[in-house]
Amino acid sequence: METINIRQMEQADLDEVIQIEAAVFSVPWTRDAFEDSLEMENTHYLVVSDGEDIVGYCGYYQAFEEANIVNVAVKAAARRKGVARTMLRRLMADGRENGVTNFVLEVRQSNVPAIRLYESLGFMEVGIRKRFYTAPVEDAKIMICRQSRD
Repeated sequence: METINIRQMEQADLDEVIQIEAAVFSVPWTRDAFEDSLEMENTHYLVVSDGEDIVGYCGYYQAFEEANIVNVAVKAAARRKGVARTMLRRLMADGRENGVTNFVLEVRQSNVPAIRLYESLGFMEVGIRKRFYTAPVEDAKIMICRQSRD
């Protein structure tokens, strides 16, 4: 991927976001769920485009110094090109600017590529959520990245 653009997610992005969400997740969020999230003051969502199309997105919910990262998704054709790493670095930088020192996420235990990516960004496993995922049922690893407020 030659150049990517990262910006705040807007309501106008939701048609493309919903398509990616449905292709990536076995139990995708609905359009209403995204619309509701975008209206909340404690959320921050980014989209990544290749100039024409949205190829990925992610976001977090913030509570004080902690952010729960959700909806990390990249189109299949754009994977293994650094999109997820780049957008997560930006998301976390934005979070730090908003006072976040702890980033938390859940990931399917079988999603080894995502786990390796998160570990490379400083996340560590701190627990398991039993039967967190459905379709298929699977435990989630709880991972956290603690960062100082430099």
